[in-house]
Amino acid sequence: MSKIDPTTDKNKPIPAPDADPGDFTSQVPARKGVRKLSDLPRSIRDLSEEVGIDARQKCRAGSYFQVDHSAVFSRSGQAGLEVMAITDALERYDWLEDYFWSLVSPEADQYTKSAMTAPHGGYFIRALPGAKAHFPLQACLFMTRDGMAQNVHNIIIAEEGADLSILTGCVTGRSVRTGLHVGISEFYVKEGARISFTMIHNWAEGMVVRPRSAARIGEDGVFISNYFCIRPVRSLQMYPTALCAGRGAVARFNNVFLAPPGCTLDVGSRAVLGAEDCRAEILSRVATTGGDITARGQIAGEVPGVKAHLDCRGLILSPVGTIHAIPELVGKVRDVDISHEAAVGKIAEEEILYLMTRGLTAEEAVSAIVRGFLDVRIEGLPDSLRDDLDRAIGKAAGARM
Repeated sequence: MSKIDPTTDKNKPIPAPDADPGDFTSQVPARKGVRKLSDLPRSIRDLSEEVGIDARQKCRAGSYFQVDHSAVFSRSGQAGLEVMAITDALERYDWLEDYFWSLVSPEADQYTKSAMTAPHGGYFIRALPGAKAHFPLQACLFMTRDGMAQNVHNIIIAEEGADLSILTGCVTGRSVRTGLHVGISEFYVKEGARISFTMIHNWAEGMVVRPRSAARIGEDGVFISNYFCIRPVRSLQMYPTALCAGRGAVARFNNVFLAPPGCTLDVGSRAVLGAEDCRAEILSRVATTGGDITARGQIAGEVPGVKAHLDCRGLILSPVGTIHAIPELVGKVRDVDISHEAAVGKIAEEEILYLMTRGLTAEEAVSAIVRGFLDVRIEGLPDSLRDDLDRAIGKAAGARM
């Protein structure tokens, strides 16, 4: 039997290709601020609405909006909540330096280094002790220039007993074809606090996207991360980590990815259970209509009495395209309870036939099955985004048939 050459093994995971940050321009003109979000150009408002940003700020506890490298709007709409540009926050609070680059190392890779040496803004969001956000805060990072780099650094803090929900959208203008977005996000969930963070991407097809995120969760704290990307992108690589550092801390990741042809996605989540009675759950739903996906996930139990589960499922809807699932469970002591389920496959023909007996066409049956597969019920998802998901699923169904 001949040996497999590892350099040509088609069963190996396909990591997202590297890109040189130096190939993208950082020379971008400054933008003037606006008094209200409705003063933004119509073209920017319309695209930002597709990722859930409401220019009217209806049912929003605060807003941050950045265009290219400029923070053009930041405002809190509720007492106890702070929303501002990260540069303003660093000037206002000396203590914030202790949080800056504390969870994500600037030496991690070439992208974190570029964000350290050539920063392009970002936001600071903080809930004061005991503050409960009545509505989600919203933040938008918008890129209008082709070939530009946008390196942002975000700090999010929920102080003791606070409750914070954030909806973030990342968008490119219609004239943008290529670019680099590096997003450094550091989350601090203090004792008894809660952060729910929903990220929705709507990039140009030639974009290189490199989120670098980490969260530290204190005693009885809860961190929920929802990540949603069904639009085409050239390359996305992300592996956020949640450190459950206090007793009873909880981390949950809900990930939804759809990879059309030409996309390379190297995506996943990691949870480290470092204190007693911690819990974690990672739920990933990935589907390819021709792109390549490496779906990673790791749960590490470092102390007794922790419990966690990893669920990764992939659906192949095209004759081309790959999914490589890599679930990892790491137990470092006795008395940990960590489990996983992982599956990659196609739609079962009997499921299609059953739905056809109920009056659906074959295409409608496939669409319904894929919709149910990808729907993880992300809390607070706007109707416009739900419609966008339905349209993407329709295309996926067409590719399958």
